[in-house]
Amino acid sequence: MHVVSPRLQRFLLVVASVAMSAGVVARAEATAQSAVVDGVKKASAAYAEAFNKGDFAALADQWTTRAELVEGGATLFGRDTIVESIKAWRGRHPQSTLEIEVRDVEVIAEPLARVAGVMRFRQKAGDKPLESRFTGLRVREGDTWRIAESRVIPAHKTALDELEWILGTWQAEVADRATIELTYEKALGDYAIVGRVKITPKPGKALLLPNGIEALEVIHADRDAGLIRSWIFDSTGARAEGFFEWDGTSFEKVMTGTPADAVRGRVAKWVQVISPAGEGRVTTHMIERSIDDVEVPDAAPLNFKKIR
Repeated sequence: MHVVSPRLQRFLLVVASVAMSAGVVARAEATAQSAVVDGVKKASAAYAEAFNKGDFAALADQWTTRAELVEGGATLFGRDTIVESIKAWRGRHPQSTLEIEVRDVEVIAEPLARVAGVMRFRQKAGDKPLESRFTGLRVREGDTWRIAESRVIPAHKTALDELEWILGTWQAEVADRATIELTYEKALGDYAIVGRVKITPKPGKALLLPNGIEALEVIHADRDAGLIRSWIFDSTGARAEGFFEWDGTSFEKVMTGTPADAVRGRVAKWVQVISPAGEGRVTTHMIERSIDDVEVPDAAPLNFKKIR
């Protein structure tokens, strides 16, 4: 019969105790992980429910005070700015619904979790869902898992949805000098928006360009950069390219190009602020203008009305 020494017995007891403790810790960690996953999934479901009900107070409670949202090349800072942007989008799509599928939850450090998944929007019942991928950070504040950071990557074909309101024909009067007409339509299988601009001078007001000015704009989503880009060419020989930014209330089109042949200078720069006002109205304002880095005064704002 083999006799185990007291020293070996103590060692085996220690090993068994450590193994049992490790098992307890592993089970505790698994339980904690499961609780985090459940909490994040419940918070995501509550987010979708609040969106679908138009409950913006409940939506606001989902974000931390200093949250950050990156979407479509634009970055929004702060809970209030983010919720106002969502409210504006919801106002343009009042029948829209949202479904959120959480696919991965990683506990970084209590109480912080990295979340990834898919969002599916329908503009109205029966529509094919528009799918976007998202990643983000949720932090537990009290009993609530709030969003501290979110990055949304729209599906390539749906990246232009934020500009869908611009489709149609718009018109503005430039005092007693000219009429500006803009027409935008989807093209290339809905992967692009094509715009046509016609500036028609009032009788007796065309000194240099009696036939006015025509321009062509192509708007396309850059999938890799996450930006919406614009290219413009007009009948004076000018051309420009740039990208859209969104601050939650207005779009800014940041442009750089070559001015008209009749203009001295090689490089023209400007920012076009585009502010939808609802009810078929929008204001545009050309600011931060320069030619060869020499500042040019801002243009007067233009008020467009949708005519068809």
